[in-house]
Formats: sequence, structure tokens, C-alpha cells
Amino acid sequence: MNTQVTPQQIETYQRDGFLAFENFLTPAELDELRAAVDEAVASMGNRKVSVGLDAMKDADDYYDRVFKQRLNLWRINATVKRYMLSPALGEMLCALAGVDGIRVWHDQALIKPPFGNPTGWHLDNPYWSFRSRQSISIWIALDAATYQNGCMYYVPGSQLVADYRNVPISEDIGALFRVYPDFLKAGTVGVQLPAGGCAFHNGLTAHGAGANMTTGQRRAMTCAYMPEGSTYNGVTNILPESYFRTLKVGDRLDSEELNPLIYARSGSHHPVGKS
Repeated sequence: MNTQVTPQQIETYQRDGFLAFENFLTPAELDELRAAVDEAVASMGNRKVSVGLDAMKDADDYYDRVFKQRLNLWRINATVKRYMLSPALGEMLCALAGVDGIRVWHDQALIKPPFGNPTGWHLDNPYWSFRSRQSISIWIALDAATYQNGCMYYVPGSQLVADYRNVPISEDIGALFRVYPDFLKAGTVGVQLPAGGCAFHNGLTAHGAGANMTTGQRRAMTCAYMPEGSTYNGVTNILPESYFRTLKVGDRLDSEELNPLIYARSGSHHPVGKS
């Protein structure tokens, strides 16, 4: 993985709330990660979460025709874990987000099928069990992501003004702009990526994706990360019931089983993988 980031790229990410990074994986790494993701997804059947939430399964509705969504592949596949929990990637994420330590929140494969519905505009962090203006996600293109098959779009600078109001992903793909009409002034930016490229975005950056108008699938592997020291906000999200029942609002989310620390600038990162 290419995890070297320049001061100019950090500045761009901090200003715009997203950063395209075309040369992230080598061809061999792309083949390895793509095969691991395909294997993990196949093993899950119609379950959306790998461990702990069997009730979350596919249904025949608009959302499940946006993409096939499979979460926490790192918990069942050693190769996915090595990539998503890489300390070198963690150091890169800390540099972009401007934080001293980073933990995994959850990963997810997002597979937009042929003629898959568009992904409505939304924010990520309001869905999650913590609030942070420095949360960050990586979105890795396992297939080339194009305007034709549903590449990502962003509203530049939206993370600087967004609060925690949000909308569900639904057929009303522009609902977020009625909540935040000022986003209209900033416009939108589509980010095409080659297979093996990636993009990073802040958890409060407005984003969405177009429909897949092709006969092929658009596979992406993503992972969301929370800054070390983040605390529980009362939202369950994907936390297992046995865990969230032990939490009260304000408790630190520091489970090494569920949300391991992958890098800290003090040098005390948890050695879960390698670059």
C-alpha cells in the first residue's frame, strides 16, 4: 500500500473534506484484497454483519438495490484485517485527520450491482455511536469507479459547516440538500478512480454515488475509523447488544475486540497487521 501523504494532500483533505488517491494498491495487492473481499462476502450469505447481528439481512427494498452491503469483514478474514487494520494506514489516517490515534469503527464491502440504484446524499458520522469532527473513512475501488457505474460524489467543504442532522439513504436522493441548503452553493465533485485507487472522506462530508448504468458490478471496500478517545453517544448502530448494554453516554469506546487501536503517535499502536 502507498501510505505516503504530502503536506499538500493533507491541506486539500482538511479544506475539502475528501481526497482522491489514485495509486493506493499495487496490482498484486489489488488482486489479493479483491479475492479476500469476494471470499468473505460469499461466506456471509444474506447476512449484512459478519459477527453479532444476525437480524440484519438483505431485504427486497430500495436500499438493498443501491448496493450489497457487508460489514466487519475484518473480523472473519485475515487478509482484509491486514489491510484495513494496517498501522501504516493508521498513521496516514492520523496525518489526514489531524489526530494522534485511530481506531477501527467498521469496515464494509459496498457492491453496486448492474443497474443498481443511486446512493442518496448523506453524512456518515451521525449514524455512528460516537460524534467526531475528525472521523475518517477510506473508500477503495476494487473495480474502476466511473461516472457510468456509480463513482463517489462529494460536496467540498461541507464537513466544515455540517452538524449532526442527517437523512436516510432512500429514493429521495437529494433530501440532504433541503436540510443543508448552503451545500448547493458549493456544488458537487465526482471522483472517478482506477481499480486500486482510493478516496478518503471526513465523517461529516456530504457524499453520494450515482446509479450503475452498466452491466458490470462496481465493488468497493471501505472502512470507517474513529479517533482514539471517542465516547459513546447513545446510538446503537452496529454495536452488539451485549456490549452496548454495558455502556452509558460518555463512556470511551475502546474495546480492543470490536474497535482496536491500529495506530497512535506515541508509538503504542496495537500490532495487528503490516503495510
